[in-house]
Amino acid sequence: MWKLICFIALFAPPIVQGGPQMYEPMSASTRTVLQKAVSDQAISHFITISETESKVWLATMSARLAKRMPDQEEREEFLTTVHYEATRAGLDPQLVLSIIQVESGFRKYAISTAGARGYMQVMPFWIDTIGSKEHNLFHLRVNLRYGCTILRHYLDIEKGDYFRALGRYNGSLGQATYPELVFNAWRKNWHYTDSQEIARN
Repeated sequence: MWKLICFIALFAPPIVQGGPQMYEPMSASTRTVLQKAVSDQAISHFITISETESKVWLATMSARLAKRMPDQEEREEFLTTVHYEATRAGLDPQLVLSIIQVESGFRKYAISTAGARGYMQVMPFWIDTIGSKEHNLFHLRVNLRYGCTILRHYLDIEKGDYFRALGRYNGSLGQATYPELVFNAWRKNWHYTDSQEIARN
């Protein structure tokens, strides 16, 4: 019996965490950000940190993500785009990686029982309320742009309270389970300190 349980735990697909996000009215400027055309094309370079810092960050995160995303080119394009979209939304890229781990297990085409889609498990109603009909939530940059913008919106509503903002993001406001999963993934897999990593390299 124990062997069967271990086998199931090892080979069963990861549970998709996307919950019933609720729409909260966004400012006109935020809606404009989402309505601008974004696509499935990855970002090709870093724009907010130096070349040295970007190489170290990319190498560090790529090594950590390798088992979940084996193709190096895909992995590096994904990470560069995560860094770009997180930073432009004023978020820690490592936090966004933690959310993606919990939400979709880094599966681009993940769909939750609630209907949330893609890496960051974005609910389709966001397209109708704040986006444009041509946006495909399975596209890399579209999904990351929506997810990061929505989380930034929730953080603004909660005045920087990550616990409550993450609860809103998952549709479980006030419950500890989801925020703790994200915080644990952050601490265990994605914690990063620039100076320490650069010194090691």
